[in-house]
Amino acid sequence: MYVSNDPLLKERRRLLRNSLTKAEKLIWNKLKRKHLGFQFRRQFGVEGYILDFYCPEKKLAVELDGGFHRKRKEYDKERDVCLNKLGINVLRFWNDEVLNNVDSVVEIIGNELRKRHTPSVVSTRHLPLT
Repeated sequence: MYVSNDPLLKERRRLLRNSLTKAEKLIWNKLKRKHLGFQFRRQFGVEGYILDFYCPEKKLAVELDGGFHRKRKEYDKERDVCLNKLGINVLRFWNDEVLNNVDSVVEIIGNELRKRHTPSVVSTRHLPLT
């Protein structure tokens, strides 16, 4: 996976992090500090795209779409296909969904994280001795 270090993209990500929409602020408060058990990054650059929120451990992107996304469905579809090829699953929510029912959105994100959770090492520490 190519994480972009392009200076212009880096500056754009910084500007976006400092000017979150109301919906982005709401969801960020639910995702930051591992509230769902996994670390998320906001305005994360991958392959020249800026992901609203990204959990590297689970390769899960969370995108919040406003009204202008209705006019760029093809672009969003192509973008999602590119990200899917990198193994990144994309969850999309309308800003209104977040603003009107953030808890349901967070529940969907949490379910997706758990669904993608596969422990790499099985601990035997708590198994009964035989």
